[in-house]
Amino acid sequence: MSRTTISERGEVRRPEGGDETGTAYGGRLPRVLRGVALVVAVCAGALLSVGAFLGLYVRPTSDDWCALWKARDMGVLGITADFYLTQNGRVTNAFLTGLLYSDDMRGPKLLPAFLVVVLGAGLFLLAGAALRALRPVTRAGEEPVVPLVAAAALLSALLFFAGTRSYQVLLWAPATISHTLPSVIGLWAVLGCVRAARCGVRWAKTAAVTSALLVGAAIGMLSEPFTLVAGLFAVTVGVVCLPRFGWARDRYVSTWCAAACLGLLCGLALLSTSPGARWRRAQRPQEPLSAERIGETFHDWWRLWQTIGGQWAYLGAVAVGALLGLALAAAGPRQDGGGAGRDMSPGGDRGTSPPAGRDTSPPAGHDLTPLVDRDIHRSDTRDARRSARGLPPRALFRVVVLLPLPLIALASLAVVFGLRSGYGVVGWTYGRTWTSFLLPLLLVLCAYGAWGGHLVGRRLLVPWRPAARAAALVGIGAVALGSAVALVQPVYELSTSTVVRAVAWDRQTARIRDEAAAGAREVTYRPLLIGGLSEPLFASTYQRDWAAQCAARYYRVDRIHRP
Repeated sequence: MSRTTISERGEVRRPEGGDETGTAYGGRLPRVLRGVALVVAVCAGALLSVGAFLGLYVRPTSDDWCALWKARDMGVLGITADFYLTQNGRVTNAFLTGLLYSDDMRGPKLLPAFLVVVLGAGLFLLAGAALRALRPVTRAGEEPVVPLVAAAALLSALLFFAGTRSYQVLLWAPATISHTLPSVIGLWAVLGCVRAARCGVRWAKTAAVTSALLVGAAIGMLSEPFTLVAGLFAVTVGVVCLPRFGWARDRYVSTWCAAACLGLLCGLALLSTSPGARWRRAQRPQEPLSAERIGETFHDWWRLWQTIGGQWAYLGAVAVGALLGLALAAAGPRQDGGGAGRDMSPGGDRGTSPPAGRDTSPPAGHDLTPLVDRDIHRSDTRDARRSARGLPPRALFRVVVLLPLPLIALASLAVVFGLRSGYGVVGWTYGRTWTSFLLPLLLVLCAYGAWGGHLVGRRLLVPWRPAARAAALVGIGAVALGSAVALVQPVYELSTSTVVRAVAWDRQTARIRDEAAAGAREVTYRPLLIGGLSEPLFASTYQRDWAAQCAARYYRVDRIHRP
C-alpha cells in the first residue's frame, strides 16, 4: 500500500509510485481539473460561437433605420455632426455608428463576432496578467491555460446571454456600441496600463497615461452609464494605489487613473453641454430632487438586483473562478525558494531573502499552513511598524477584498438614477445598460472564486484526502457546467427568433424594393418585433413615428403604412 511517512526531522518519503514533478499532489489531479475545465470551455465556447454566427442574421430594427440612412446620405462626419447638434451629443458614438453603417448592414452583422473574440481575448490576457502578478503561488511557467480559457469563455457567455436583453447586448448594434463596446474598451485600456507597468520603460508609461486620457475622453462621449462606473472605479483604484499605502512603489497607477478620470470628465462635459444633449433634456424636463424621488430610485435599484439575483447562472462566475483557484493549488508552490508558502495577499513577505544555506521550499507532502501562518506573523509585525506612515498593507488588503461589491452596488445605483432621469419609471428595465456594471461584477465574482478555490485547495488537495478532493471537483464542476447549460435555452430562443425574423424581413424588403423600383411612393410594411425594440408604425400618429419616417427614407419612399 502506498504511504507517506514523515520523520521527526520533517523528512518526507514520497508515496510509492508517486510522480517526480516536485509537487505533493500527483499528476492525476491536474489532468482531472483540465478535463473539467475543458468541458466548461467547450460548452461556453459553443454558445459564443452561436452568438457570433447569429450576427449574419441581424436585420434593421428601431435605431438601425435612422443610422442606416444617415450614414448613407450624410457620411461619417455628417452623422457625427447630427448627433452632436440635434440628437444626444454622443460624438464618439456617432462616429463609430457612421463607420459601422457605412456599408449598409455588413458592419452590424460582423460586430457580434468581433465583440465575442475581443472580449474573450481581453479576459484571458487580464487573467494571465493577474496570475503573473501572483507568480509566488505557482511555479514559473505553469499557469493553468485551460482553466483560464474556461473562465474567459464562461464570463463572456454570462455577460451576453444571462441577462434580460440578450439580443440588445450582443446583436443590436446601437446598444452594443453604447453599452457593450465601452466595457471592452475599458478592459483593453487596463491591459495597456498593466503592459506598460511590466515593461518598466518610462516612455511606455508616459504613452499609457496619455492613452488613458484620450480613451477616457472618447468613452465620456460614448456612454454616460459606463462613464459613471469607470470613473468610480478609477478614483478608488487611484486612491488605493497611492505609494503612502504601501501597495505601489511609485505613482504610475495613480497617475494613470487620474488621467483616465480627467478624460472621462472632459468627454462627459462636452457631451452634456452639446446642443443635442440640451435638446434631449428638454424633451423630458428633470424633476426636482426630493425624498420621494430618491425612494423610488432605491426601489428601482432593488428590483434591478432582484432580477439579477434571480438568474442563478451568474454563480458560474464563482465556480469557474474556483476551478482556476484549484488548478493553481494543484500546480503547487514554486520550488526555487522564491515564494514558497507565501500568502497571496499583498501583506506577504515581499522583498526579503532567506538566510544563507536555508531551504525555504516546503518538503513534498507538507501542509503549507504553518509556513503561511509564520509569514502572516512576520507581515503583521512589519505592518505595525509601517502604520505610522499609512494604512498597513495587510489591513489595506482586507479593505480591498471587501470593497468591490459595495462599489458595484454604488455604481449600479448611479446608473439606475441616470436611467430614471432619462427614461422615466421604466428606465431601470433597460437591461442593455446593465452591462456597464455586470462585467465588473462577473470579474469580481470570478476573483472571489479563485481566491476561495486556492485557499480550499491548499488544505484539501493532498494525497491523503481523496474524498474531499473528489467532492470539491464534483461540486464546483457541476455548478460551472450547469451555469453554461442554463444558457442553452436563452441562446436557442435567441437563435430561433433572430433567424425567423431575418427570413421574414428579407422577403418583405425584397417586395418593398421592387415596388419602389417600379415607382411606388407609398409602400406597406408589417412590423417585425424582436428583442423588445421599437419597430416602424409603433406610434399613434405618423408625425411622432420616428422609426417609420427613418424606414421610409431608408427605402427611398415617401411613406410606409400597415398592410
